[in-house]
Amino acid sequence: MGKVSVLVVDDAPFIRDLVKKGLRDHFPGLQIEEAVNGRKAQQFLARQAVDLILCDWEMPELSGIELLTWCREQDSLKTTPFIMVTSRGDKDNVVQAIQAGVSDFIGKPFSNDQLVSKVKKALSRAGKLEALAAQAPQRSLVGSMPNDSLAALTGGKAEVVRPAAAPAATRPAPAAAAAALAAPATRSGAKGQQGQLRLPSASLPCVIKALSLKEALLVVKRGTPLPQVLESAVLDLEEDSDVARLNGYLHAVAALEPKPDSEWLQLTFRFVDRDPQKLDYLSRLIARGSSQKHYVPGA
Repeated sequence: MGKVSVLVVDDAPFIRDLVKKGLRDHFPGLQIEEAVNGRKAQQFLARQAVDLILCDWEMPELSGIELLTWCREQDSLKTTPFIMVTSRGDKDNVVQAIQAGVSDFIGKPFSNDQLVSKVKKALSRAGKLEALAAQAPQRSLVGSMPNDSLAALTGGKAEVVRPAAAPAATRPAPAAAAAALAAPATRSGAKGQQGQLRLPSASLPCVIKALSLKEALLVVKRGTPLPQVLESAVLDLEEDSDVARLNGYLHAVAALEPKPDSEWLQLTFRFVDRDPQKLDYLSRLIARGSSQKHYVPGA
């Protein structure tokens, strides 16, 4: 009996490492393969079969939806469980993936529990969970399976529920946000642009204090739970009615004001995407910000 195997496809090394760690911790004996984009995954799958595919949507060379479409055209991959790991949770994208033959979704950012739950369900449906448990008898992998996420997303119909917006009460008032941004920017960027920071536990309205191709300096209102260093996250920025979903993690969390009861937090959000389209979007934001006049201390 061959080992139960999974292919992890994402252009961001941080996300791949996050997924691989979660899988290794909870599924001993699982053989984990990886690919840096859809094209590399396609080449791998043309040579070798796997029992499950965990794939990002937005990637260079070949996107996740293009890889999914190709997989469903191959006799050997028609029924292989394909889970889209994506920050695209809006109705149009979900319906497009369902029509292309996706098996399930994991929304970015995700918790370990969410990842494990979806993988358990996919392997159980494919009849591989018991085989995996037999390969690693020291741990019990068979447990209760959650409800079908596609049914939950669609309500059993074509209609799909959009992700809930953050409560209006949690959004910083314009005056308060302006006060929080009183500290001058020290780098070029789209200073003052508002966005939404999605964490596994909550969504936080935020304002960009500074921006580079590597990271964004964000200001958020303090709440519960507090954002955690190294926590994965997605930064949603809207421009001309389009939303850019930037994947990353929290590199640093600090009080914005020099006092223990600071109402505002400053977050350093490191980008992990390698998608040229997203880098181009960031470049345009930075160029726009550079055209504005900022005071730099000591200048």
